[in-house]
Amino acid sequence: MGIVLNQSLKNTIITYIGFAIGGINTIYLYPVFLGATYYALTNYILSSANVIMPLFAIGMQNTLVKFYSQYQTNEERSRFLSFTVLFPLLLIIPMFLIGFYFFDEILMFLSKKNIIVKNYIWLIPFIGLCMAYFEIFYAWLRVHMHSVFGNFIKEVGLRLASLFLLVGVYYNWITVEGFVYATAVVYLLALLVTMFYAFSIEKPHFQFSIPANTKDVLVYTFYIILSGSVANLLLDGDKMILNQYMNIENIAYYSVATYIALVISVPSRAMHQIVYPITAKLMHENKHDEMDILYKKTSINLQVVGGFVMLGIFVNINQLYELVPPEYAGGIMVVFMIGLSKYFDLILGNNNAIIFNTKYYRAVLFLGVILVVLTVVLNMIFIPLYGIIGSAFATLLSITLYSVA
Repeated sequence: MGIVLNQSLKNTIITYIGFAIGGINTIYLYPVFLGATYYALTNYILSSANVIMPLFAIGMQNTLVKFYSQYQTNEERSRFLSFTVLFPLLLIIPMFLIGFYFFDEILMFLSKKNIIVKNYIWLIPFIGLCMAYFEIFYAWLRVHMHSVFGNFIKEVGLRLASLFLLVGVYYNWITVEGFVYATAVVYLLALLVTMFYAFSIEKPHFQFSIPANTKDVLVYTFYIILSGSVANLLLDGDKMILNQYMNIENIAYYSVATYIALVISVPSRAMHQIVYPITAKLMHENKHDEMDILYKKTSINLQVVGGFVMLGIFVNINQLYELVPPEYAGGIMVVFMIGLSKYFDLILGNNNAIIFNTKYYRAVLFLGVILVVLTVVLNMIFIPLYGIIGSAFATLLSITLYSVA
């Protein structure tokens, strides 16, 4: 238990350090050093890669964590590790072949509004693949109780590398075009470093063999693909839609605003790391009265703390926007709308953790799919009418309806 608490504390500290570095990059360095066009381009590529990442990983990172401990012998565990690394190739290879065959059509569709995207489209599947296998090898480390290293690479390493690259742009060591390609290289290096570290923890013996509990594994994997795709589409899908309707610079304005609003949800991230395992334990033991008390406490505490954070951001929003170029000021209203959506989600406390530990967890996934469809449709309606403010309103409306449901 000491190892778990120790690593949880370290991971929490690392997450906050990474968030701080990300804030410096997003709110100041990207807009000032890179410029709106290439900041937006980089953000669009990374967001698109993040959306397709669950399809490449096909849920193996979560499947590995859930089922690894159920195998009793080292041989069974070794075979399962091999399975989680090799099985995604059954989907990745056909997807790449289909993408290659329809490359011109995909290129035309994604670059019809912003021609600058055309030369960088291939970076999306490349980075998506790097992200997917990074998550799998990160899960490899987690099941061997070495989560801190992978978390450091993910939360701090990638953002620190971006910071150094941005400084390189400032001093003309690399061009803005070179920065985009260098970002892809950073994700490749993150994958390779994590992979070799995982191999040093347990040497792989690759062999493609089907695990004994294949049905359970595949059913769980299906739900993880679904939930992962829903989560990533909600996080980054709006930026992909913005590229289809507006000049790409608007993605930069939108990204700065959403990152500022994201600060409101930071208290819930820290609390959920502690509350999720407690929730699972109470639900398993059918201690519903204690669960009711915990739910009310988390909801009230997050409501108060999150409310103060939101109020602090809203009151000081004009001062925050003095740090970025004047053209970004159009995103101020986005901060208010996205901020409110984060707050609505935050005050619900640990409701998702409760539902996921009951037989009704499939209902949450079903509602999540409906939420994604609703978000996409609302974005397609409001973005042409109101631009980035329309996208923020679509998110606010979708999250509000989901929370009520």
